[in-house]
Order: sequence, then C-alpha cells, then structure tokens
Amino acid sequence: MIQENMTTSINTLPLKERLLSLFYENLPDIKGAATAGVNRLREQALAEFERQGFPNPKMENWRFSDISQLLETDFSFDFLNQSRPFDIENIFTCDVYDIDTFSVTILNGWFVYKNAPLTRLSNGTIIGSLAKAMEVFPDIVDKYLGKAAKTENAALTALNSAFIQDGLFVYVPEGVKVEKPIQLINIVDSQVPLLLQPRHLVVAEKGSELTLVHCDHSLTHNVSFTNTVVEIFAQPGAVVDHYKIQNKGRNSALFTATYAQLQKASKVSTNIITLNGGFTRNYLDAKLSDVEAEADVNGLYLVDSNQHVDNQVFIDHASPNCLSNQLYKGILDDQARAVFSGHIMVRRDAQQTLAYQNNKNLLLTDDARANTQPRLEIYADDVKCSHGATVGQLDPNAMFYLKSRGICERSARQLMMLAFADEVVQKISIEPLRQRIGHMVEKRLKGELSICDQCVLHCNSKGPTTFNIDMSKI
Repeated sequence: MIQENMTTSINTLPLKERLLSLFYENLPDIKGAATAGVNRLREQALAEFERQGFPNPKMENWRFSDISQLLETDFSFDFLNQSRPFDIENIFTCDVYDIDTFSVTILNGWFVYKNAPLTRLSNGTIIGSLAKAMEVFPDIVDKYLGKAAKTENAALTALNSAFIQDGLFVYVPEGVKVEKPIQLINIVDSQVPLLLQPRHLVVAEKGSELTLVHCDHSLTHNVSFTNTVVEIFAQPGAVVDHYKIQNKGRNSALFTATYAQLQKASKVSTNIITLNGGFTRNYLDAKLSDVEAEADVNGLYLVDSNQHVDNQVFIDHASPNCLSNQLYKGILDDQARAVFSGHIMVRRDAQQTLAYQNNKNLLLTDDARANTQPRLEIYADDVKCSHGATVGQLDPNAMFYLKSRGICERSARQLMMLAFADEVVQKISIEPLRQRIGHMVEKRLKGELSICDQCVLHCNSKGPTTFNIDMSKI
C-alpha cells in the first residue's frame, strides 16, 4: 500500500504546473529503460500537454463533464514503484465456473509479477510488463507505441504519453489463437490521493486471436485519479475481443482512452460495463483503415447517487466495405449524470460503409440526467448509416402488465431494468463471464453490489445465476 512518505508531491502549485515540475525533477526515474523512440514521444506529448492543459467544460467534448474540483486535490505520485509487496493469490481466488484466464495485475500503475516480468507462452505470445518490454523487445515497442494514440486535442492522452512508465504488454504472433482470455486486474491501493497513468499496448499480428478482460478496482475508498491509455493493433484478419469492467470507489476518477487500429478483415469488439465509480470517462477511438474491417462497440453503465459517467466514441471509416456497430445503454438513479457522444466519420473513399449507432438511457428519478449526442459525418454516397438516442423512464403500460400478472411493483421494476440491460450483457461471448456480469448487474440494480475489492472474475460466487423468467419475453 502506498504511504504518504513514499511518494512525491509539490502541493504549492496547480496540478498542471506540479506535473511539469515533477516531470523534469524525476526525469531519470520516469525514463527508466525506455527506448529512444518512447522518449521522443514523451517529449512531444509533454509539449502538447503544456499547450493544452487539463480539459474544461468550454471544450465541446467536455461541456457536460467538469473535473475542476478533482484537479484541486493534492495528489501524490510513485515514479519508483514503491508499492508494498503484493501477494495476488491471497486476495484473488477464482470461483467462476468453467473459466481459465491468464491473470496479470497492475498495482498503483506498476506491473506485479511473481516469477518474471515477461512471460513467453509456447505459441510465442508475450504477456507482461511494458517497462520490461521496452528493454527486451524495443523494436516491437517502438514500432507500435504511440502510433494509434492521438495527443492533439487530447490532453489526458498527452499527459499519459509524457509519463509512460509501465502497464500491460501483449504481443500475439501471426496466426496464433490465444486459447485463454488474458485478464488484466488494475488495482489502486493507497492511503493518500494518488495519480496513476498506466499504459497498455496490445498487438495482434496477422490472423491471430485474443480476448482481453480488463478490470478496474480499488482496495481503499480514498480519492484516486487513474488516467489510462490503451492501444490495440489488429493486423489483417486478426480478432480482438476487449471487455472492460469498472467497479471503483465513489471517490475515484477513472479516465480510459482506448485507441484501436483495424487493418484488412480484422475485427475488434469492445464491451465496457460500468458498475460503480465516482467520475468515469471512457473514450474509444477506432480507425477502420482497410477493407472489410469490423468494429463492434458496446457499453452498459449503471449509476446512482451523484455518480457521473461519460462515454465518448469516435469511429473512423477510412476505407470501403467496413462495418461498425455501437450500442450503449444506461440506467440512472438518484442524481446521477450520464453523457454519451458518438461520432461516426465516413470518409470520401469509404464507399459501401455500414455504420449503426444507438444510445438508450433509462431514468429512474426526475433528478437523474442524461445528455446524448449521436453524430454522423458522411462524405461518401454509397453507405448505410443510422443513429438514434432515447432518454425515458420505465414504461407504465409494461409495469401495469407485469403487476396484473401478480408481480409486485418492486419486482416488476427489477425485471424491466434487467431486460433493458440484458441486451448489452448478452453480447459478452465468454459464457462464465457473461453469467457473472449478469449476476453483478442484478445485484447492482437491487442496490446490493458495493465496491468490490476483488476482480469480477474472482468473486465468491457459488455457481451461475439463473433467472426463472425468460427476459426476452418481457
């Protein structure tokens, strides 16, 4: 656990100026064994962050999300991996039936390992620490790191790129199918407010396949600021399934920017499930750069109290004959706030594009608010594109129908909410994970799911959850 005297902090300056000062004061530690290419990226990104500063509501993509109060926190920083020893096996015990994962952990921004920081599987797949990969595989890191992530007009991505130190590194060779899902458990455990900037790099070579389950959790309820950047490269014919489960403390701020580059006939699917969190913002940027690429983008957010969730999606159709699907659904209770902005760009040469986008929000109180902005920007003439957005409350006619069948009002509400959320849950292709997430969604909607100090794949479930009522009939 991070203690106050083990971190670096300059609390007399605004956060932007503190970070700039800390960068130069700790530059040897921040650089570590990074390659020359990474350090050039670092310098360019720092200049971008210095120019832009932190985002504010005057910016179009941030006008409904104000982080000014968060920026007043006296954050601490760990540039030397001073976290306490961490015994994963004593904390995580997998009880989800019929699932076997290759599990790795990031603790306070640093890769945690028991035997070695990098593991090469028998099929050639490499999984482990990005910091170590910079030493052992500098050519791979320099070829990909920073090539998808955009720092222009993306201050938090620029900040992360300037302070790159560690995170997850996954490399899947050509034609390899990784049988086990790779499970990344990102944990914050600190007695002081901590600002973390993990960086993850996922490379799927030609014709390869992998599944990544990314879990964000907190072991304490202190204020934290996690600024994560994920880069995914899907080479021709590659298939990448990416699941992100967010179950953080109500004092947490979690920012995740995911950049995916899709080449010919590749497929990337993402599914972001937000169960808990104080301030959560997810940005997804997918570029379909060659023919027959396919992006399937889904999200489910369940927020209550004063929680705030912001989902931003940009799908760039840069090549003909590509397909993208977006489905984001949210249930808001109390004074919760949700923001959705979905932008589909169809460039001039991207003929025969298929692009679909849908955002649906269910408000349980008069005080809950959802701001949704679907956008189509089309410069080609042979396309099929659609977008839609709804914000509403539970259907009184459906409520009446269920109550007329002897179901009490509370159970009727639960069934309707479960049916609403189930459309996204059913898109999870890993059956044990789908069952477990379905169970957690049910508990969350009943108000029974508090902040979990374990990953969703390692909860003390005694078996799969079953429903007595066919949700598809509701």
